[in-house]
Amino acid sequence: MKKVLILCDLFPPAFGPRMGYLCKYLQRAGWKPVVVAEQIHDSMFSFLKGDTAVTYISYYRFNKKGILGKLEWIWIQLLDLLFHYKDRKMAEAAIRMTEKESFDILLCSSFRAFPLPAARKVAQTCKLPLVVDLRDIIEQYAGDEYIDYSFKHKNLFTMGITRLFRQKFLCDRNKALAQAAHVTTISPWHVEQLRRFNPDTSLIYNGYDPELFYPELQKTDQFIITYTGRIISLAVRDPHLLFEAVEELHKTGQISPDKFRIRWYMDKQSQQLVREASASCCIADYMDYLDFVSADKVPALLNGSSVLLQLANTFASDGPKGFMTTKLFEALATERPILCVRSDESYLEETIRKT
Repeated sequence: MKKVLILCDLFPPAFGPRMGYLCKYLQRAGWKPVVVAEQIHDSMFSFLKGDTAVTYISYYRFNKKGILGKLEWIWIQLLDLLFHYKDRKMAEAAIRMTEKESFDILLCSSFRAFPLPAARKVAQTCKLPLVVDLRDIIEQYAGDEYIDYSFKHKNLFTMGITRLFRQKFLCDRNKALAQAAHVTTISPWHVEQLRRFNPDTSLIYNGYDPELFYPELQKTDQFIITYTGRIISLAVRDPHLLFEAVEELHKTGQISPDKFRIRWYMDKQSQQLVREASASCCIADYMDYLDFVSADKVPALLNGSSVLLQLANTFASDGPKGFMTTKLFEALATERPILCVRSDESYLEETIRKT
């Protein structure tokens, strides 16, 4: 049996579907995956943990909402910026694992840069071929959404901090890309960008699990538009055209709140963005704001919907690029109609039209 050592920033039960599904099917293909990931207190993907061997690295002791938690978070960020603290700790744990059992390959999956420096260290020390999987890259964002904490107030100091983090992330990423035996990523646009740093880059869409997502038509008494997921910024996902259209349909008497609903399954911060974006339109009576549901409950929500909403924004020099989320493929799997607002006028629109 071949063995793959996987380093990743997130893994189930936290929000890590790509690596979770990969491990599920790697085992069926006769491979043994062993995972090292950061400890994240989340249960969104508990059902995907399975029997995969996982070592979780804990970096924080305090709740981030409290004073001690915030100070600790700032301290860890500073240590990481200056000394690669998080990567060093993960690399040490991974190297100890290679001393106990041998591996055939090293895979590192990241949405930004962490834990790519750790993967470089492990690959060099243990003489393992490195495959890098990038789920997102900095260049795809419209602004500074790739930073854990975006500054509300823009000034020379905050812009300098943002620029410093960007340079660090890109430097860490590009060093790993240069060392990698192969690179995989999530959309044709991402492939185009990353081939500048490693020509051996290929496309693996996020896709869906056919054991969970499949068409199951349900009859409903209402016309339901459903959105599941976060909105990190309105510059990346812009719903304004939808709100204007719903308001126009309401004014002309073509819809009414008892028959027409838009349901948002999302976190409180994303809900607030939607409320602010829709405030100028008289459509509050059509909106239902609901909490996140666990990922294994999503298929039933999709199959019980009339239309599945994909939020995006126009591909532009200063706009978002290359977004092709897991939600898109899960919607395709259930064979429900998809409404994309706004069109990216690029690969996302092309894929929806083609399918």
